[in-house]
Amino acid sequence: MEQLTLTLLVAGVIFLLFILASAIRILREYERGVVFRLGRFIGVKGPGLILLIPVIDKMVKVSLRTVVLDVPTQDVITKDNVSIKVNAVVYFRVIQPDKAIVEVENYLFATSQLSQTTLRSILGQSELDELLSQRDKINRELAKIIDHQTEPWGIKVSNVEVKHIDLPQEMQRAMAKQAEAERERRAKVIHAEGEFQASQRLADAATIISSNPAALQLRFLQTLTEVASEQSSTIIFPVPLDIISAFLPKEKKLKGF
Repeated sequence: MEQLTLTLLVAGVIFLLFILASAIRILREYERGVVFRLGRFIGVKGPGLILLIPVIDKMVKVSLRTVVLDVPTQDVITKDNVSIKVNAVVYFRVIQPDKAIVEVENYLFATSQLSQTTLRSILGQSELDELLSQRDKINRELAKIIDHQTEPWGIKVSNVEVKHIDLPQEMQRAMAKQAEAERERRAKVIHAEGEFQASQRLADAATIISSNPAALQLRFLQTLTEVASEQSSTIIFPVPLDIISAFLPKEKKLKGF
């Protein structure tokens, strides 16, 4: 008899512990509990200590932390008929736990599928040059559309980033040739601008020298100094024609001049 009593006592303690374990829940600061009583939603609880009615109440935990969702690589045909492979990453978090549980079966899977279809749709409406040069604009448009569509699920999309755009090999070679041609064009333009500026300076110098004979003499002396400093045994002195004409006979002067 005593043994049976002891057994019942132990069984009662175990059952009581089981009831207490199923009735008590502890939620962290970033967690919320969506509580259902007999299948009916009764509210969102947490954080901290939560008391439930065993067997009758059921609770589903929802994390409020930001989720980093990796969007798998998608095959996309751009507006200018270029086939590319694109992947992205979506940053979102749950702001209304009740809607995330009640309004959609699996909000993580639903957000992932919606992100994939939206990525293909938006990039398919853009040209390749726009994808490469205006990526920030496309990221903002993707985030706006996905956030609007996930709002009924209690989800807030904070950011969407296109990570990598994989181009076909022939397109990469064509872009490399285009970039090389652009570099050559810029080099030729810079060289032409330098020649133009140099010719302008020479023209200005010629104008100044022609208006001031003393400047021409100074330039002549400077040239002689530069020639004398070099290892040269021959120096040519330019002589004005009016000096030479003074030593010529008058007949030759008349013929030549």
